[in-house]
Amino acid sequence: MQISTPRIGSLQLDNPIILAPMAGITSLPYRRIMKLFGASLVFTEMVSANGLIRDGRKTRELLLSCSDEAPLGVQLFGDDPQVLAEATRMIANECTLLDINMGCPVKKVIRSGAGSALLKEPAKIARILSAVRAEFSGPLTVKIRSGWDAESTNFIEVGKIAEAEGVDAITLHPRTRSQSFSGKADWDQVRELKQTLSIPVIGSGDIYTAEEGLKALEQTACDAIMIGRGGYGNPWLIRDLLCLLRGQKIAPVTTLEKRQVALQHLQWHREQFGDRKTFFEMRKHLCWYARGLSGASHFRATLQKTEEIEQLIARVDSFFSEAETNDS
Repeated sequence: MQISTPRIGSLQLDNPIILAPMAGITSLPYRRIMKLFGASLVFTEMVSANGLIRDGRKTRELLLSCSDEAPLGVQLFGDDPQVLAEATRMIANECTLLDINMGCPVKKVIRSGAGSALLKEPAKIARILSAVRAEFSGPLTVKIRSGWDAESTNFIEVGKIAEAEGVDAITLHPRTRSQSFSGKADWDQVRELKQTLSIPVIGSGDIYTAEEGLKALEQTACDAIMIGRGGYGNPWLIRDLLCLLRGQKIAPVTTLEKRQVALQHLQWHREQFGDRKTFFEMRKHLCWYARGLSGASHFRATLQKTEEIEQLIARVDSFFSEAETNDS
């Protein structure tokens, strides 16, 4: 299968593999790692439109970027067309591509009327996209779910609205809001949406192996796929998928590679956010990097007992070094 190079509005991508926006995960250091392994487009975490307008420091921190990760997609969430339009004006020069989140199933977001709650109000979706499109001339996308629940799947209707309002591409996570992350993603819905719309369609959900990613692209004919939870501690998923697309064999990941990438990720996080934030935020990533290695469960337990950053780094180095010795 030949590697496609999808075009989203004025943005030409190098390949069809995109890093999904994920709250609490896709900070700048994580995005740099995934870009290093071949992601053609990376996204910020969800950025609150209300938070931007109120000039929240923590909200602004989500927009920190560097040239390594270009092109950068920024994802906004909110429920008020004018607030989203104002937030768009504020960040229009800080991103290459803008995405509006209409798929998040988290209760806190739903209660505010944003995320997948918008799927219950197609008319409001049209007003939001019209208002944002008027303020942003660059590539504009929207990320949705299949619908609110099994009785109200309306992804085709929402897709047609998005296309009519000038959106350049749409991402579908083929689960309903009520499913959250349970059950299986229905990729037949991605294929159906692709057959219906003329704008690019991006599929997202349940891609944990390169083979699953290849199958999704082949069976749906979608323009690109998003890597989400499958990439936790596993940027090699992107590398391996690109290998399959090129007709190349997948090389096994060595423990040495895992050690090097984990420490690089930790270093970039420390440089960006300092010791305290790195100490608390990197532990989950380090546990993911350790999956599948001997002694991983003990390593996870020791991280929870670690009390300061230098001790954390020493334990990471020691664990991967020992695992590397055991492998050899």
